Amino acid sequence: QVQLVESGGGLALPGGSLTLSCTAPESIFRRYNMGWHRQAPGKQREFVAGIGNGGGTNYADSVRGRLTISRDDAKNTIYLQMNSLEPEDTAIYYCNAHLGVVDYWGQGTQVTVSG
Repeated sequence: QVQLVESGGGLALPGGSLTLSCTAPESIFRRYNMGWHRQAPGKQREFVAGIGNGGGTNYADSVRGRLTISRDDAKNTIYLQMNSLEPEDTAIYYCNAHLGVVDYWGQGTQVTVSG
């Protein structure tokens, strides 16, 4: 069973910041493309940001310029720096490891933007 361990969710004010992290087993981290998805209440899960094992990144249009994905290869960890948060960013955020037809998911971490 592959475990992706997330942390860092919580409550933020509009305009505030949060940082999410996700640690994967080394065998997964070295080979898979890593990323973040989110699911808001009553909506489908959607792609947020991705980072390849070469460091290339891509973002959903709704978050580009506000959210930044990065990776630390020494720690087998990816991060999602979330700035200028909006109420519409409220969702459960899931870490994802993807390669071909295989996907692994974290348990999810709640992000709530309110105030």
